[in-house]
Amino acid sequence: MPRGFYDRSTEIVAQELLGKALLRKNGNHWMGGWIVETEAYLSSDDPSSHSHRGPTRSNASMFDHAGTLYVYPIHAKYCLNAVTEQKGKGSAVLIRAIEPVWGIERMIARRGLTDRRRLTRGPAMLCQALDVDRGLDGADLVGGSEITITGGQSSPEMTSSCRIGISRAQDLPLRFFIDGNWFVSGRSSDHRRRPCKPIRRS
Repeated sequence: MPRGFYDRSTEIVAQELLGKALLRKNGNHWMGGWIVETEAYLSSDDPSSHSHRGPTRSNASMFDHAGTLYVYPIHAKYCLNAVTEQKGKGSAVLIRAIEPVWGIERMIARRGLTDRRRLTRGPAMLCQALDVDRGLDGADLVGGSEITITGGQSSPEMTSSCRIGISRAQDLPLRFFIDGNWFVSGRSSDHRRRPCKPIRRS
């Protein structure tokens, strides 16, 4: 995706990332899948955002130019974000889940399980499956050689809810996901239609 895609309202980017392909290079191969769930973290009036108290050495990438990858640690695991809006703003989109498509066997090996639904269903699981850690913090998603986001499926059916897994600003409706998608994290009751297991075709 071009840099201008990210240099817009964080809420809009969070919605329009749905259906795009997140790709991570593993040796000579790519792993990844369709983005099915995101959360927006704003530069102002959002106490759950890492930028709320201003820039630090740890969150510096969140204040970099749009299209930068911001990776942060949580409970000895990691979460990945796409930085949005103008440099110095401090806003980003957390990618919470993808539908695994490419390099599934490599993801299975990294996660140590065979349940396809659990490979990338949640931000820490996603980072473990794709081998994303702080070493990728600050990477450029625009034409990146190790990790990137490209165009994908068109006009997925989206729904939204309050963000989950946080302790502050829980009431903001800034979580976006593909309605009925089997790989979205959280409660099935958040969907308008019941999530259904996809049919695997050869």
